[in-house]
Amino acid sequence: MITTPRALADDGSALERITLSKVGWRLLPFLLLLYIVSWIDRVNIGFAALQMNRDIGISPEQYGFGAGVFFIGYALFEVPSNLILARVGARRWIARIMLTWGVLSIAMLFVEGPLSFYALRFALGVAEAGFLPGIIYYLGSWYPSADRARAVSWFMLGIPLSTVVGGPLAGAILGLNGWHGLTGWQWLFLLEGIPAVALGVVVLFYLTDSPEKATWLEPEERHWLAAKVRAESEAAERRHRVGLRAALLHPTVWQLGIVLFACQCCSYGLTLWIPQIVQRLSGLDELAVGAISALPYAAAAIGMILIGASSDRSGERLLHVAIPSAVAALGFAASAYLTSPVPSMIALTVAAVGDLGTRGPFWALPTRFLTGSAAAGGIALINTFASLGGFVGPYAVGLVRGITGSFAGGMLFLALVMLVGAIVAMFLRNARVLADPGA
Repeated sequence: MITTPRALADDGSALERITLSKVGWRLLPFLLLLYIVSWIDRVNIGFAALQMNRDIGISPEQYGFGAGVFFIGYALFEVPSNLILARVGARRWIARIMLTWGVLSIAMLFVEGPLSFYALRFALGVAEAGFLPGIIYYLGSWYPSADRARAVSWFMLGIPLSTVVGGPLAGAILGLNGWHGLTGWQWLFLLEGIPAVALGVVVLFYLTDSPEKATWLEPEERHWLAAKVRAESEAAERRHRVGLRAALLHPTVWQLGIVLFACQCCSYGLTLWIPQIVQRLSGLDELAVGAISALPYAAAAIGMILIGASSDRSGERLLHVAIPSAVAALGFAASAYLTSPVPSMIALTVAAVGDLGTRGPFWALPTRFLTGSAAAGGIALINTFASLGGFVGPYAVGLVRGITGSFAGGMLFLALVMLVGAIVAMFLRNARVLADPGA
């Protein structure tokens, strides 16, 4: 029997679909779970603050600084952590990250005042440094470039889902206030830190470092995927020839960093304050505040899937970053002028959808021109900018609120930052290094 080119193409297409389906079911739900736990431990401080700020006597400015100082520790160790991951393998290093951050998250229950609050938040940032860029780098070794935005979008559903799950859960745990001598916020840190420690152990046995080692794939699937990813990596390296040092100095890397700085500044500026914003708007108890705070992030989860799928379908990336960023800016600006609970929450929902909807298309960009250790270092540097945004956003909102007694000025600041991110993304559309078809 003669095998025609069409039959060969059909066989190749079927192999691709089956292989990527297996990879998706094997990796994405587990990585999503890890990221949900990561974000819950990172931002549960926003719900703890409903009780903790009063108990330990900290002001809005001190809370904003302590919530944001996490990202200073994260930023300082971001690049070294991801370079170590590239050397020792994702499985071991991600397990290490999870174990240490879980222990330190539990230790937050011992906070007694501003200094211990700052110290433990900083240490938690150091422990978690490299987790997100490590996963992005890891997914780059499992997915061809055409499928990465959708894969990253599914993984980054952990951002909104952490609040969808964590909001009502935090509200319920805060209701344990006084049980067995612990306050509600102490129970929150204890019960939400334990899963990170347990999952850190599971990572050692579950994750596979690369397609070549994936015994859960059939040999032909394993060989096809490894060859496909390797060929794309080699093509990118021949086309751009960007080494580690050049990646860390590359202007496009720094411009991408500015875009993600804006997105993360606004993301954390909202996430770490939304429980207090909702309580101020509604006057409701912790359980109701936790449930209402989850609503913008439920919408954002849907938006992330749709925007990521649209980006992969069209092959276009930067407009899928710029347009949602501009929409988020409008949402933040509108929320500053709306004082009724329902319109204000609608505006914040628009802001959350636009901001978080950028993540899948954005993270498909660095691997267009970075490979190997250059990708590990460049992705980590980009996320270092994001970490600095994670400090600036919450601190700026707290600072403005402390001065004015209102959240309006902080929301206008976030709107301006998001608009800058949209403008830089549009400027990047003309960058030579990202000028491949579909950039």
